[in-house]
Amino acid sequence: MSRDLTGFRVVAVHAHPDDEALFTGGALATLARRGADVLVVTCTLGEEGEVIGERYQHLVNDHADQLGGFRIHELNTALSALGVRGEFLGCAGKYRDSGMAGSPASRNPKAFVNSGQRAIDDLVDVFNRERPHLVLTYDSNGGYGHPDHIRAHEITHAAAERVHVPRILWAARLRSELDGMIATHIPSGWTRPEPGELDAVDTVDTWVELDDTTYAAKTAAMRAHATQIWVADGSVSTTNPHAAFATAPDATVVTYALSNLIAQPILRREHYCVGAGLPLEPGADITSGIPR
Repeated sequence: MSRDLTGFRVVAVHAHPDDEALFTGGALATLARRGADVLVVTCTLGEEGEVIGERYQHLVNDHADQLGGFRIHELNTALSALGVRGEFLGCAGKYRDSGMAGSPASRNPKAFVNSGQRAIDDLVDVFNRERPHLVLTYDSNGGYGHPDHIRAHEITHAAAERVHVPRILWAARLRSELDGMIATHIPSGWTRPEPGELDAVDTVDTWVELDDTTYAAKTAAMRAHATQIWVADGSVSTTNPHAAFATAPDATVVTYALSNLIAQPILRREHYCVGAGLPLEPGADITSGIPR
């Protein structure tokens, strides 16, 4: 792959460890392979997550409350697979996972949804230091409505208003491609999504094609988050020693599930919508038109 983006700077702003791989792993790996300097800013440790696999079940918040620390290791492994840098917003543990909408966790003063101006100022510091040409994050609904994703969207746009960012892109999944790659065979205990159950949009501005190397990097990054993601490619880990297999309509497409065990495809394209800044021609390279 051509190193045509040497000197180009990218920042991705994500709410929890694993979001960087799920939402933007293909773009991040592609940009890094093309020579860009790519930084992932993660806003919480994901303390309120559930755990796949028996070994670490009691790390969750209502037992040992050690999941956040464990997920730092998972994140570092994933970032290495993608070939990018990472840091936590402010510092590791400054903002706590708020949980799903209405969760008691959202009432914690340290919850990310209660971060106020502090989180914006912390991200302004990052943008001032990095001076990104391109920023990746979620849309105003956070992809699927998670309060921390929505908050990450809010602080990204607020910080970008104070520090010039040429373009902000929102990660998305194109419904037509997503629906067409749902696995025809899924592991025992998993379910197929109901129509409209998965987060998706009907139109996008552009996309990133994932070649075999990039697709493998994204899959490896997702696999690194083994407490959160079960990849049905036959792999096992010390976190989850159970192999799972699925078959998609395209044999090159890998299937995964989160703790809800709903089968979803890792698509061969990542789709994006322009959230702010310079527009894009339909289907154009996500870096096109941005002055160096």
